Amino acid sequence: MFPTPAVLLEVLSTPFKRSQLGLFHGKTKQFGNNVPFSKKKTRRTWLLNIQNKRLESAVLGRRLEVKVTTRAMRTIAKYGGLDNYVLKTKAAKLGPEGLRIRSLVRTRLEEQEREQILGSIRKDLETVESEYRTAQTREAELEKSDADPELREEALKELWKLEDRVEELKRQLLVEQ
Repeated sequence: MFPTPAVLLEVLSTPFKRSQLGLFHGKTKQFGNNVPFSKKKTRRTWLLNIQNKRLESAVLGRRLEVKVTTRAMRTIAKYGGLDNYVLKTKAAKLGPEGLRIRSLVRTRLEEQEREQILGSIRKDLETVESEYRTAQTREAELEKSDADPELREEALKELWKLEDRVEELKRQLLVEQ
């Protein structure tokens, strides 16, 4: 007849109105009684202290307008910003809006990490290609000057190593893109 504690917790943790989706840090509407001197109890509710705020997201590079409880604002300040708050807080406390913001932040962080990896591969590729061109000119000069065969062989080996490295970096770049 009575709901189990798990079902009751699930019902209580869902937002009580669609318009009140926001960052509530696990807080919900509370129910209780007004008890005057005459002891005649009457039912009442306590609503959350909800504020409309624009919170800056450093990762997304913009401000997000969300409904947030004062409790959540204190926690956001403690964690050092909205991004850290949504990444470090448990999903049960974030709610649907917090999870949506978390997914936006995570995807943006993954994109930034990917761009950083691509940038480092491109930088390595430029460096190796520059070394490759230098080795090519050195090998051509050695060929023209009829230098020692051992020196030419050494220059060719270096050239082949650099050629392999260029190909490897180009493959990495294709895989990452």
